[in-house]
Amino acid sequence: MANMYNRQAAVQYANLWWNRRNPAFPNFTVDCTNYISQCLLAGGAPMRGAPSRDRGWWIQQGNWSFSWSVAHSLRWYLEGSKTGLKGRRVQSAEELDLGDVIFYDFQGDGRIDHSVIVTSIQNGVPYVNAHTSDSINRPYFYEDSTAYTPSMAYYFYHIDDSFA
Repeated sequence: MANMYNRQAAVQYANLWWNRRNPAFPNFTVDCTNYISQCLLAGGAPMRGAPSRDRGWWIQQGNWSFSWSVAHSLRWYLEGSKTGLKGRRVQSAEELDLGDVIFYDFQGDGRIDHSVIVTSIQNGVPYVNAHTSDSINRPYFYEDSTAYTPSMAYYFYHIDDSFA
């Protein structure tokens, strides 16, 4: 039987560590995707691919995959993964659930710059937590962000419930 994504556990972790760094993991200057990866792991997502940094999604013994720590790489990993942790790009924020991931392309140039996790949904609008500029329960639009541009593009990813 496949393991299931525990969305509530992922959200609880996100709320616990939103403004602190878990000493069990490395701390990056740009920490958004490292934090999202920790949240996904807390939700039961299985790691695979070690020790190849450019394959899989994993962290172990002071080393990690690019997809663990780089937003652009995590986006491609989720979309291309056939086993374990997988995600499906959806067209609108209204299709997201707790524990899903949103990626931001601040310049609108096709390169992902930032990642967040959905921690609540209020009146159909996802609210998110993030690291780098630590934030909790923030509307996903990010229009109040210093990184916001009119060209900003959103990539909405629904995390598969089953890790088959």
